[in-house]
Amino acid sequence: NGAGKTTTIKCIVGIHDFDSGDIFIDGRSFIENPIACKKVIAYVPDNPDIYENLTGLEYLNMVADIFNISREDREKSIREYSEKFEMINALQDNISTYSRGMKQKIVLISAFIHKPKLLILDEPFVGLDPNASFELKNIMKEICNKGGAVLFSTHVLEVAENLCTNILIIKNGEIIAEGETKSIIGNRTLEEIYLENYYVK
Repeated sequence: NGAGKTTTIKCIVGIHDFDSGDIFIDGRSFIENPIACKKVIAYVPDNPDIYENLTGLEYLNMVADIFNISREDREKSIREYSEKFEMINALQDNISTYSRGMKQKIVLISAFIHKPKLLILDEPFVGLDPNASFELKNIMKEICNKGGAVLFSTHVLEVAENLCTNILIIKNGEIIAEGETKSIIGNRTLEEIYLENYYVK
C-alpha cells in the first residue's frame, strides 16, 4: 500500500500528469498523441465510479459510442461478455441496484467492447466471485494470445505468480524487482520474494 502502483497507472492512462519522461503505447508518445493512445487501451480502476442512474445496457452503449463501435459489433460483444460474467439478465436494471461485484463486472465488460490492444487493470479481482475471476483470467490470456498486452496491479501474489509472464515489484515508488516471472522467482514463491524485499530497509 502506498508504493505508487495506482499513481503510475493513472499516469499511463492520462489521468495524472507526470514531471519528466514520456509514456509510449503501441509506439506512440502519450504526450504527443494522447487520443491515439487512449483509443487502443482500456482502463479499469480499483474503485470504479460509474453513472448509477443508467442501466447496465445504457452504460455499455455509452462506452461503445465513445469508441465508435458499430451497432452489430457492440451487440455481439455485449452479449458475449455479459453471458461470460453472468450479467445478461441484469443489463436492464439500474446500476444503482448493483452489488460491488456486479459494478466491477459491468466496468470490465465495458473495457472489452472495443477490443483494446492494452488492457490496464488496478486490483481487478476485488469483489469478483470465483466464476467471474476465472472468466477474467481467460480473457486476459486471450488478449495476450492475440498480440495484445495486459498490465495489472494486485496484492494477490499467487494470481500474479500463476498468471503473469513478467513481474515488477514497487516499494516506496522505487522498482525493487523487475523481469520475467520465472527468472525472478527461481525456486522460490513470489510471496517469499516480496517479503524478502519488503523488509529490506
